[in-house]
Amino acid sequence: MYEIVSKEKLAPKEFDLWVKAPRIANHAKAGQFVVLRVNENGERIPLTIADYDKENGLIRLIFQVVGKTTAAMSCLSVGDSLKDISGPLGTPSEIEKYGTVLMIGGGVGIAALYPIIKALKLAGNKVITILGGRTSNLVVMKEECRKYSDELIITTDDGSEGMKGVVTDAMKMVVERGEKVDRTWCIGPSIMMKFGTKAAKELNLPIWVSLNPLMVDGTGMCGCCRVTVDGKIFFACVDGPEFDGHKVNWDEFMSRLRQYKDEEKISMDKFKAEVGEETWL
Repeated sequence: MYEIVSKEKLAPKEFDLWVKAPRIANHAKAGQFVVLRVNENGERIPLTIADYDKENGLIRLIFQVVGKTTAAMSCLSVGDSLKDISGPLGTPSEIEKYGTVLMIGGGVGIAALYPIIKALKLAGNKVITILGGRTSNLVVMKEECRKYSDELIITTDDGSEGMKGVVTDAMKMVVERGEKVDRTWCIGPSIMMKFGTKAAKELNLPIWVSLNPLMVDGTGMCGCCRVTVDGKIFFACVDGPEFDGHKVNWDEFMSRLRQYKDEEKISMDKFKAEVGEETWL
């Protein structure tokens, strides 16, 4: 059992947990993830390791309530435990001293971006970070990202903080002011990564994205997380989760994400009827 030692609500439907998992914390690297179950009868879901504390044997999980399992997780309290966690899984990010790196994050994708930002800064890179959201309170982990960034740019759709607009506007601004970008990461909602990749192509930037397809076992056995990259089939759980954004078949990827929307809604509606008040809002 994996005990929750702290819990914070970051924004509507977004939660931050630190969980006891010493063996995972000891081996975790930037870009990796875990697969967990909330209870004995629960489904297996992947979550990025947002941070880890090897000394105290803790891992950090930041998630958004999008279905029954994440809703059930949001109802847990400090002292409660998750049934099981497998990890660390996935291929770690390629951390080197590239020069100047441009880091783009949105939504809970910021949680996946943060450990990469940290690792790249510690490797000696100049780090320019762009974080975006619909409104200010949906842009999470700003101070953590600021700590390891030479420059932090916030974009909000409504102009409530930073630059009014979307992350691609800030990408263009950085390049147009003469910044030489050696490598780019973009992690967030699939639509944001798709258009971030499109902007990167226009700006002649190399870009890496972290794909979050449907996943079951996390070890490459089930084939559920298959994605098409450069015309070939890969499994995000073992070959990724990071891929060259320019080579991803985005239309296929986004279509597969919607494959079980009706079933997910039925499951979520049943859970809401069971628990009553939606405490995650």
